[in-house]
Amino acid sequence: MITVTYLDHSGFAISTPEAVMIFDYYKDPDKKLEKALKGAEGKEVIFFVSHHHPDHFNTSIFELAQEYKRTYVLSNDIFSKVVPQKGLSVAWMSAGDAIDSIPGIRQVKAYGSTDAGVSYAITLPDGSVIFHAGDLNDWHWSEESTPRDAEKAEAKFNKILNRIAGEIPEMKIAMFPVDARLGADFAKGATEFLKKIKVDNFFPMHFWGEPQKACDFTSYVPAGSQTKCHCLDRPGMTVEIA
Repeated sequence: MITVTYLDHSGFAISTPEAVMIFDYYKDPDKKLEKALKGAEGKEVIFFVSHHHPDHFNTSIFELAQEYKRTYVLSNDIFSKVVPQKGLSVAWMSAGDAIDSIPGIRQVKAYGSTDAGVSYAITLPDGSVIFHAGDLNDWHWSEESTPRDAEKAEAKFNKILNRIAGEIPEMKIAMFPVDARLGADFAKGATEFLKKIKVDNFFPMHFWGEPQKACDFTSYVPAGSQTKCHCLDRPGMTVEIA
């Protein structure tokens, strides 16, 4: 059983039988990380940070879960001076890097982003994949961008997406931005992602307090898709996945 807990914004805690993984911890207003960590004795606790933006990276993560064995997987755009130099296991990653030595998971591979940092694909011991997009998305504002700007943004996004899809055609869990601030094209990136990759369980994120659009899955999930979509629209919400 896998338990997915929404912390806030793009932050999630995912518990598997072997590990507890925390993605892009920004804040945890309902203190649900403590609950997610209960029963984690003997498991690896792994913090993933996709990039340095303050809504994805909070330096308080280095003070969390101190009673557990911790590993920090950080994008290379994060300044090393803000990371404690002693007592922590830290792995730095750029797009294309892969690490297969972290207990509790088979491998983590970093892919590109259309903004800062990286996105992460984590292969579990059973071979299933968990993906956290970070700020990977088709970022353009159709009402404001010029046609050329929109074309460049889409090309950049598709180049990264095609590489991911070519290597990982199926994912058990994907967490991906669905940001209503983008206007009419708010879910264009998510739609393309779900067209090109078979996702068993999809979690929208980065919706900046406007979950109603992000949770209207019929507006952007491709017709006929077998993807199960989960609307965790309030901090602390949890779902279990077999």
